[in-house]
Amino acid sequence: MPAVTVTPGGTAATSLTVRNDSDIVEAYTLEVVGDCAPWAVVEPERVSLYPGTSETVTVRLAPPRSPEVRAGDVPLGVRVLPAEHPESVTVPETTVHVEEFHELRTEILPRRRRGWLRGRYRVAVRNEGNTPTQVAFRPEQAGEELRFGFTPGTLDLAPGESAETRLRVRIGKPVWFGKPAVWPFTVHATDRAAEEDPEAGARAGTLVRPPLEAEFVQIPIFPKWLLALLAALLALLLAWFALVRPAVRSAARQAADEVVQPRPTPGGKNGQSPGTGGGAGADKEQGGSGPGAPAGSGPGSTGTGPGTAAGGGGQSSTTIDVQTSGGQTKTGSYTVPVGKTFRITDIVVANFQGDEGVMTITFGDRKITTIALETFRNQDYHWVTPIEIPANATVTANVTCAKPGTPATGQQARQCHEVLNVSGVLGDVAG
Repeated sequence: MPAVTVTPGGTAATSLTVRNDSDIVEAYTLEVVGDCAPWAVVEPERVSLYPGTSETVTVRLAPPRSPEVRAGDVPLGVRVLPAEHPESVTVPETTVHVEEFHELRTEILPRRRRGWLRGRYRVAVRNEGNTPTQVAFRPEQAGEELRFGFTPGTLDLAPGESAETRLRVRIGKPVWFGKPAVWPFTVHATDRAAEEDPEAGARAGTLVRPPLEAEFVQIPIFPKWLLALLAALLALLLAWFALVRPAVRSAARQAADEVVQPRPTPGGKNGQSPGTGGGAGADKEQGGSGPGAPAGSGPGSTGTGPGTAAGGGGQSSTTIDVQTSGGQTKTGSYTVPVGKTFRITDIVVANFQGDEGVMTITFGDRKITTIALETFRNQDYHWVTPIEIPANATVTANVTCAKPGTPATGQQARQCHEVLNVSGVLGDVAG
């Protein structure tokens, strides 16, 4: 039985001659054995021969285009089993040379990535050829704005093996304002052996797949609404200096002139002004220390004058910093000291990473507000009438982290991070 060469996905054939050397009519059953058996058949599978005669059968080979059919020499055996003399079974053998073929299946995930300066991707590769290969990667872009890095740069894959490489895409200049910039690029995954020897690759039936297409969407550092807000603030500032401030200064100057303008003094009896006459009567009218003077207005008085508040205090502020992992809840608090009262007028909430989740602010037993973190970056509240927190009561910030955000560095944070600043007057408890 002569040797034969076959290409996976194709067909080939070889022949086998069966001869009856016995002195009786014999029937022979033929069956392929060995590694070729799953994809080889004998035609016909049974022959009957008179003594001294022979017949040639055909062995057809049709290996599938699969990594399981490895390239190289594979033994082929055909078992010839006589029906009358089964003890005379024979297994003639030959060699089947399975040719190489190269095929790579590739995928890039995700196809689109958003970021300020960089994006990360995964390139998955599977060797669907029947011989070991080394896979190399080559990025391609219409311009020269992007920089690419593969880790690792090459992959050594056995037939049927899969692996991944990490791709990092980076751009040099940020986009400060405006619309996001879209940078398309492609990634070519090549078989080193087929690339270095194109003729051998063509003979091996290399399957060339289209390159992987992906995009990096560069988002602006500052969103559109911030630019509109800055323009509005600038317009208000210009209006203040051009219109409002001159009018306020003019009105203030006019009011000051009216205050300092001299007023005529009406004359009293004997040409004296009221309260300028001598004698005891004058002393009583001026309320020095005579009978009928207001309490606390005489010499040595220690009474409290107008505008002095009992239990007065000074401006104070405190900051509550809460850091929690995704899917967890954590509470930060501030306790009002013993003997003090905290009258809160302002709070500022900072979500500088753009985290997602829920934040609940409580003053003592009173819930002030519950905020969805993804709806803001910085938020402030103010009260004309202060909210009074007694001694030993707490100001709490309860944070439930659903997903950490992405700060200005462009890399997603590991934890949610919120800051609450509380301001007001911290004073003594009135006795």
